[in-house]
Amino acid sequence: MKRIRKLAMPALIAGSITAACQTVQTTQSGAVGVQRSQLMMVSAQEVEQASNQQYQQMLAEARKNNALDRDPATVQRVRRIVSRLTAQAGAFRPDALSWAWEVHVFSSNELNAWCMAGGKMAIYTGLIDRLKLSDDEIAAVMGHEIAHALREHAREQVSKSMATGIGLSVAGALLGVGQAGQSLMNTVAKVTFELPNSREHETEADRMGVELAARAGYDPRAAVTLWDKMAGQSAGAPPQWLSTHPSHANRQRDLAEYAARVMPLYQGARR
Repeated sequence: MKRIRKLAMPALIAGSITAACQTVQTTQSGAVGVQRSQLMMVSAQEVEQASNQQYQQMLAEARKNNALDRDPATVQRVRRIVSRLTAQAGAFRPDALSWAWEVHVFSSNELNAWCMAGGKMAIYTGLIDRLKLSDDEIAAVMGHEIAHALREHAREQVSKSMATGIGLSVAGALLGVGQAGQSLMNTVAKVTFELPNSREHETEADRMGVELAARAGYDPRAAVTLWDKMAGQSAGAPPQWLSTHPSHANRQRDLAEYAARVMPLYQGARR
């Protein structure tokens, strides 16, 4: 997809964006203490709508290529794990308990998984099969991705893109102008699938992910073994779906520290 061109904004659009700009707390801090405020310039509803449209297109393409949910046993396994994770989303934001969560398994050799705004997810068979993931490790993967959605990181990235280099077509989404919906969908897809997450976003998703796993009764220490496997598959550098930041060593230390912090939650869930 093409990058959004930097264009001058008419006063009407600039004023609309200023009015729409807001500082929000997307989640409660949880046991891991994630509580950073976020500046948003586009509504959650708009981003979720664009994400859902993109998701439906991807499902249709996978279905066309006979790559959607081909192995019922794997699909059932993933959905069981994800169901337990999403049942704990209320620890960070109660409204997420009523989200229309959805997960599918794509047949692909890629090491990939993601969760779009509003809880639309996928995991690829390459990740499960090539890394021989345990249930605890799948929970680590999907807990991390769910955390991105809970924190609305895609919405935040879209907002930052608008603040630093806005295109009129994206700005028009706030006004209902022309092809703005398609432009917003393209931008959401770009920040979800192409642009790496920031170090800050990755750290938040790591920490919240281990808490979600622990609360769901999955060993949070599996996030450490998962990262070891990922590093081994990519010569020490993570694939696109996990940002190059933070470094492997720093991430391992942070994951180990926060996994230890939420162990009482895991032990309580296992009783």
